[in-house]
Amino acid sequence: MIDPSSLEEAGAKKTHFKKGEWIFRQGDHALNYFQVIQGQVKMSNFSEQGQEFVQGMFTKGQSFGEPPLFVDVTYPASALATTDCEVLKLGKDKFIELLLDNPKMNLEVSKNLAKRLHYKAVMATEISSYDPEHRILTLLKYLKAEMNIDPDSLFAIALTRQQIADMTGLRVETAIRAIKKMEADNLLQIKNRKIYL
Repeated sequence: MIDPSSLEEAGAKKTHFKKGEWIFRQGDHALNYFQVIQGQVKMSNFSEQGQEFVQGMFTKGQSFGEPPLFVDVTYPASALATTDCEVLKLGKDKFIELLLDNPKMNLEVSKNLAKRLHYKAVMATEISSYDPEHRILTLLKYLKAEMNIDPDSLFAIALTRQQIADMTGLRVETAIRAIKKMEADNLLQIKNRKIYL
């Protein structure tokens, strides 16, 4: 996360998006750095059969869509506001200039990108090799670790079953069955329809 005041000093503008509004679409030219001030953004792409695969969910303080800015390519996925949201938007040239002028900020952005790359590598293996329960458990454990939650504490998963399915390459029905089986096997808990790990 880049300090919002630093982004605004560099020329970033606050932009509002309504729930269901596209921020950018797969194939668009990457022209801006985006960072969530409030709300939630989903990045996803679709298979030829129309199945959605969620690349990530981004909330307050998180950036999204920046990798193409470094290699001058189009967006490989689309970004959609899943709630009404406010986003800081900074032009590509100003973003690159900001990083060149601030080595510590550059390192933080690099660490953030490395975390996402690690997540994608882990999930690619899961989706190609493991059963639904294993895929879901890996995702939930990853989310818990990202939030620095004590492994012995219960963590409420802030994703719907549909979002879990989309992030693990499963159909929602399969995800629901797997989650019920995982509850029966004491791998997670469900309280008031919320999933806890």
